[in-house]
Parts: sequence; structure tokens; C-alpha cells
Amino acid sequence: MTPTLLIVAVLATGLLFTVMVAGMFNNLVALKNRFKNAFAQIDVQLRRRYDLIPNLVEVAKGYIKHERETLEAVIKARNAAVMAADQAGRHPGERQAMRELAGAEGALSGTLGKLFALREAYPDLKANQNMMQLSEELTSTENRVSFARQAFNDAVMGYNTARESFPANIIAGMLRFDPAELLEAVEAPEQRQAPKVSFN
Repeated sequence: MTPTLLIVAVLATGLLFTVMVAGMFNNLVALKNRFKNAFAQIDVQLRRRYDLIPNLVEVAKGYIKHERETLEAVIKARNAAVMAADQAGRHPGERQAMRELAGAEGALSGTLGKLFALREAYPDLKANQNMMQLSEELTSTENRVSFARQAFNDAVMGYNTARESFPANIIAGMLRFDPAELLEAVEAPEQRQAPKVSFN
């Protein structure tokens, strides 16, 4: 092999390696941006949910005057969830932020469950048009959050798979493409219990 052919072969190999590395880098960037965008869709639905909750509490206040503790717990859980969502929005996919958001959302769902249980005990509240409309909007929003969370988790899974696959894992490690955390749904303990059915 002549020196000219050797130089061309080395340059071609170097160019091919550079193109491969650039392709892997660009793919990791695209996948990371995809899961960040997917989280932004969750955030939109969570904001809608958080905006509905104070209205729900206001409607309930007029009917369940002796249940202040429950209403205050709902507002406190809502505020904690807003703070956790803000933190997660700044760091989508980060392990601690995702776990704190999941925990805050689980606590909020638990307190909302108590509020809805109270609604059943107060027929006038249950029949209130505003309460029915807000409850329906909240349920619709919960469904949208679930779909958005699934899209986020799918995007995170795609990103994590790409960053762990060879040879992209070498590039990911060198260029600090950290793993992303899934957003798990955390249920309140009472939601996990199976309903008791009796045919007596």
C-alpha cells in the first residue's frame, strides 16, 4: 500500500468515525428533547388540574362546613404538587424531581379521594351543578394526565435504551447523557386496596 493510499484510508476512517459519533450524539439529543417535550405536555395537563382544584374546594366549602380539615388538606396537597411540578419542569427526567412529583401527585389524589367521598355524604353538594361540572372536568384532566404520562414514559424509555446501547453508551458516558427517570403513578394506600364485594 502506497503512503498516499494509507493517508486516504486513515482520513476516510477518521471521517467515518466522526460521522458515526455525530450521528449518535444527534440521536441522543433528539431523544432527550423528545422526552422533555413529552414532560411539557404532562405539565400542561397538571396545570389545568391544579387550576380546577381551588374552584372545587370553593364549591364544597358552602356545603361541608364541618369538614375544614379535609378542604385544607386538599389545598395543602395541591400546593405541594404545584411546587413538585415546578421542580420537575426545570429538570424533566431527573430521578429526584420525578420521584417527588410522583409522591406529591399521589398525596393529592389521596386527598381528592377523601373530598369526593365527602361529596357522596352530602346529597346537596353531590347534586350541585358546579360540583358536577368541575368533577367531570377533573376526571377528564386525570385521563389526559395519564395519556401524557404514558407518552413521557415511552419517550424516556426510548432515550434510555439508546443511551445504554453499544456504541452509543460510550458517547453517552463521555458527553454526560445521564439516564432519565420514568414518571410512575403513585396511588394512595386506600386506592390500592381491592374493593370488597359481598353477595349476602
